[in-house]
Amino acid sequence: MEKEPEKKGDQNQGEQANNSSLVQKIQQLGQSNVPQAPDSNIHVLSIIGQIEGHVQLPAQNKTTKYEHMLPQLIAIEQNPKIEGLIVLLNTVGGDVEAGLALSEMIASISKPTASIVLGGGHSIGVPIATAADYSFITPTATMTIHPIRLNGLVIGVPQTFEYMDKMQDRVVDFVTQHSNIKEEKFKELMFARGNLTRDIGTNVVGDDAVKYGLIDGIGGVTEAMQKLNEMIDETKGPEEQVIQ
Repeated sequence: MEKEPEKKGDQNQGEQANNSSLVQKIQQLGQSNVPQAPDSNIHVLSIIGQIEGHVQLPAQNKTTKYEHMLPQLIAIEQNPKIEGLIVLLNTVGGDVEAGLALSEMIASISKPTASIVLGGGHSIGVPIATAADYSFITPTATMTIHPIRLNGLVIGVPQTFEYMDKMQDRVVDFVTQHSNIKEEKFKELMFARGNLTRDIGTNVVGDDAVKYGLIDGIGGVTEAMQKLNEMIDETKGPEEQVIQ
């Protein structure tokens, strides 16, 4: 008679543990499905809102914390069940060094990767989009290309502007190395006047991003999945393809 309540108590404890684990995953990683146990051979990584770097943004800001993204990218690389990665982008940009860190991580993954720019892939979102092996942009999505900006107190000395130039060169070099756009064209878009109201830079819409060579193709989920599956098949040997 006494064992039945204990079993119910054990079940309740198990359910509570699962629920707390799920809540913890959502709080820490922003999603319930983590790379350790994928539902398919393709993992989807979302970069949404503002990319948060070394400074914590206000609670009302929708952010992607780069310190949460980096461990996930390592887990994706280590997990043999994951054969490909899709990066969904709808970001206004954010911390430059955090964005470059994410870009370098995505570019250095050995597995096939594809990115989709949905809505917007602005500012430091541009190198993240180009970091994938093949990049897509929806027809209505836009990408804002502009010079590096600094927030907060800025000391007006030559060293400060030299530092900004070097940081800007890092962004330009990464984008031109991981896309088909020429450095001259990218800098022309970056420093253009009149395209952005009261600011310097260019707002590039989907078709133009492909025309300039910044993004590889127009498309959404279907096109990205097809391209990624093609790249996955190319990385496999003939024996693996037959077995599958």
